[in-house]
Amino acid sequence: MTEPVVLFEEVSTASGHRFGIATLNAPAALNALSVDMVRALLPRLSDWQADAGIAGVVLQAAGEKAFCAGGDLRQLYATLRECGAGRNTYAEDFFREEYELDHLIHTYAKPLMCWGHGIVMGGGVGLMAGCTHRVVTEGSRVAMPEVNIGLYPDVGGSWFLRRMPGRTGLFLALTAAQMNAADAIFCGLADHLVPQANKAQLMEAIAATRWHGEGAADRAELSRLLARAGEGASAPASKVRAHFDTINALMAGEDLLDIARRLGEFKSDDAWLSGAAQAFAKGAPSSAAVTFAIWQRVLHMSLAEVFRLEYRASLGFCAHHDFAEGIRAVLIDKDRKPQWQPARLEDITPEFVADHLRERGEMPSSLAALA
Repeated sequence: MTEPVVLFEEVSTASGHRFGIATLNAPAALNALSVDMVRALLPRLSDWQADAGIAGVVLQAAGEKAFCAGGDLRQLYATLRECGAGRNTYAEDFFREEYELDHLIHTYAKPLMCWGHGIVMGGGVGLMAGCTHRVVTEGSRVAMPEVNIGLYPDVGGSWFLRRMPGRTGLFLALTAAQMNAADAIFCGLADHLVPQANKAQLMEAIAATRWHGEGAADRAELSRLLARAGEGASAPASKVRAHFDTINALMAGEDLLDIARRLGEFKSDDAWLSGAAQAFAKGAPSSAAVTFAIWQRVLHMSLAEVFRLEYRASLGFCAHHDFAEGIRAVLIDKDRKPQWQPARLEDITPEFVADHLRERGEMPSSLAALA
């Protein structure tokens, strides 16, 4: 029999309360987030939030390589080829349900810990970013690489990237640069560095703790457990912190063409920085343009408003060429030779960007109701 894509269990604790544990269970696919995973997680997390006997929740993944390497886009790709610029009901459901789950996580009333070991990218960052306690390990590799596939950093990325120090979030969005554990903590995407070897001990401590059944007190208790579990952990050097001034200088101003020119002329002996500039040059110009437009728009938006904007933007990308082409080049044919349209940033018009962000049909009531 095929195993469930998400495994659920409940662990008893010393206070009589229980901790819910949700485990993404597709390690061969690097736990890529599928529609079936979302449809399993959303009702269970909602039920656990409403259950007075549940003190908190742990979100983790099977295997040692990845918490979640992004979204499972193969089925979506088939519908993009079939629907073209027309209505795509699969895409509507795909993004609506994922954003409902992400919003629930951001607003969860109980301690919700994400164990972000290994690869945490795209949709995986969307799951982790909103948790109350976000754990990274010495093996964490975190990124929003959507510019590589003709998309933009969605799953709430428009919200949390805008709130990172300086213009680091814009840099990470445009260049798909990878972060280590220290980077993730510096940028506000993670809270605790805990060695992977200490995980079993932490889970034992959770079971041995007398929880209060009250959100604020239990969040504080979990923070103390994580601080103890991470004592003495050796953090890698943060590239983002080390190059903070350079990143801000590269990303300065309100004209994307100025930023693109600086990245194109940039030379550095640092492989991480130069690799980021090269990734921008290879990424989809449409992704960069819409990402920058959203960056400018969302500063004073609420989280719910951002998810509604992202829903429109995601359907807009589905109706244009580059998203399907990026999935083809990276995930389907794997030739890594996408043919972007337009091929140059200079050829993108304000009307082209606006068409990615316009309403396409009525906003789903579940997203319209988010507060």
